[in-house]
Amino acid sequence: MTANLSHPKLALIPTAIHDVFVVEPKVFGDERGWFTESFNAHDFAQATGLKVEFVQDNHSFSRQWTLRGLHYQLEQTQGKLVRVVAGSVFDVAVDIRKDSPTYGKWVGVELSAQNHKQLWIPAGLAHGFLVLSENAEFLYKTTDYYHPQSEACLAWNDPTVGIQWPLASGVAPNMNAKDAAGLLWDAAPKF
Repeated sequence: MTANLSHPKLALIPTAIHDVFVVEPKVFGDERGWFTESFNAHDFAQATGLKVEFVQDNHSFSRQWTLRGLHYQLEQTQGKLVRVVAGSVFDVAVDIRKDSPTYGKWVGVELSAQNHKQLWIPAGLAHGFLVLSENAEFLYKTTDYYHPQSEACLAWNDPTVGIQWPLASGVAPNMNAKDAAGLLWDAAPKF
């Protein structure tokens, strides 16, 4: 990726994982409220050096302490551009690309309706989030379609990866059975 960190309509903030970055779109506000372009293909390509085509938009609603993930697809791998439009989440990406210089590393970023931040997660990473606010609405664009036959889930609490989830003391995450049965690092398929 050759990123243009000084693009006039959005800022890119590198993370500890190769090719994962925070996108901060420019927000225009006055006494009436605010406006932002949540996505512009030309500006995204110009700023990131990536030409991506999104084929699916997803929107989820979750209650506080819900943890979704860490999901990925072995076929029809998906790049994701994720954001929050109500509430706040702790969003996590784990690099499972064996040839990556950041293989096995994770990053976590707070995304909220207030900060307008987005996270770009390329294909080949596991992804999940924890809802921090009372409720949250999470939107994400994907570069390929959902393919349940090849979906995999990395354990949210894998000790090898060691994600530091910001759970309140004594609180267990609210998860579905599939996510609770996520595979440990050594058993999880990689790219």
